[in-house]
Amino acid sequence: MSMERAFYVVEFLGLLFVWVVGLMALAAVVLFIIDRTQTGDAVRRNYPVIGRFRHIFSELGEFFRQYFFAMDREEMPFNRAQRDWVARAARGKSNTISFGSTRNINTAGTPIFVNDPYPPLDDQFAASEPLLIGPTAKQPYLAPSFFNLSGMSYGALSRPAVQALSRGCKEAGIWMNTGEGGVSRYHLEGGCDIVFQIGTAKYGVRDEHGGLSDDKLRAVAEHDEIKMFELKLAQGAKPGKGGILPGEKVTEEIAAIRGISVGESSLSPNRHREISNNDELLDMIAHIRDVTGKPVGIKIVVGSPDHTRALFETIAKRGSDDAPDFITIDGGEGGTGAAPMPLMDLVGMTIREALPRVADLRAEFGLTDRIRLIASGKLVNPGDVAWALAAGADFVVSARGFMFSLGCIQALKCSKNTCPTGITTHDPRFQKGLVPESKYQRVAHYAQGIIKEVEVIAHSVGVSEPRKLRRHHVRLVQDTGRSERMSHIYPEIG
Repeated sequence: MSMERAFYVVEFLGLLFVWVVGLMALAAVVLFIIDRTQTGDAVRRNYPVIGRFRHIFSELGEFFRQYFFAMDREEMPFNRAQRDWVARAARGKSNTISFGSTRNINTAGTPIFVNDPYPPLDDQFAASEPLLIGPTAKQPYLAPSFFNLSGMSYGALSRPAVQALSRGCKEAGIWMNTGEGGVSRYHLEGGCDIVFQIGTAKYGVRDEHGGLSDDKLRAVAEHDEIKMFELKLAQGAKPGKGGILPGEKVTEEIAAIRGISVGESSLSPNRHREISNNDELLDMIAHIRDVTGKPVGIKIVVGSPDHTRALFETIAKRGSDDAPDFITIDGGEGGTGAAPMPLMDLVGMTIREALPRVADLRAEFGLTDRIRLIASGKLVNPGDVAWALAAGADFVVSARGFMFSLGCIQALKCSKNTCPTGITTHDPRFQKGLVPESKYQRVAHYAQGIIKEVEVIAHSVGVSEPRKLRRHHVRLVQDTGRSERMSHIYPEIG
């Protein structure tokens, strides 16, 4: 390059620098005037331009904490240790660790499993077994796995997410719950067993008035993949309030599946209009079972054991034939894409308290073999699942665990259609990052990893099958730092 040409390049860069600095100065002056004259934000009014950084840092803080500041066991709603376990399992990697646990086992409520001094030899491993649901239904369901996928709707989830979950569930031999958004061709294409959830808006099986359509119900039941129906009464993250699907997520396809208007936010009623007491609930269960010929259960959040006792008393009065075939108990700590903070934080009993109480009521009324219990609510790791089985659950379901297996980074953008991993968005720009053809394997590996390691825990305590875990196999850490058998806190019945 000649000296003359080099001079022109330097001169051009100098002018460009001056222009950039000038534009920045002009922008700063404009922002200064805007901030000083606006009246809605005191920080920006008192500290023009500089005050804007507070909002930027506040917005970015929730993302940076998980990488730079939070310790492995500190973060909420799920910490790094929990997410890393799921990530390793989803990749088919070993979850063997070195140097000792990072878990603070002195935290009250921590479960500690009671190892058998003379456990079975390694060739006498603990293997999970199928379990029958709905013995009185025309088509009972022999469920192959104790760990399954909880309800997440197509609409709340993206198309590729549903496709990956469907194929992954088939690969792992577990069931998939549709969530309250109805069943789509993406649920069916994987060929897995499906639980069809009927929410308060009756999406997918509603008539023109929003009530239950028997004809649509029969049409859904004709799919061989549909094994059971779940009547959703409440969800842990929003007990007392119906589902929320923002309008930007209501595409033409989703609107057609649900029977709603395109682009309009879809708000489900806070309860089923046809059900205002326990007798009407049991009538509805019996009706759906009669129309479909398949097992029918309910999903609840326990607010008070008194209400649950009243339900069991009604079942006892009417007879076990009218009982739900299963009860899914969602803890008040359950998750969702969109819910008011007061409901998410403050309403509903946790799964740690609710599950043992409902299991005790089921045993007290002699319905252990008639009604299956399904536990839900932040149960994403083997210890959580093993605890639930010991507490009285027959099955455990997880939603967010499977989201992590798909690559969820806990960006907390589920309701904004901007999910960076393509899981909860219908924006094609983000969806292209989620490739079902590879992600389904991660789903299957995660489920298989949970099952394998729960079997390891069962083997360690000396039982031959995970469902043979009992409360006396678990000790719970108390406020004093000492542990006590769960069977002393919640005495086993039967």
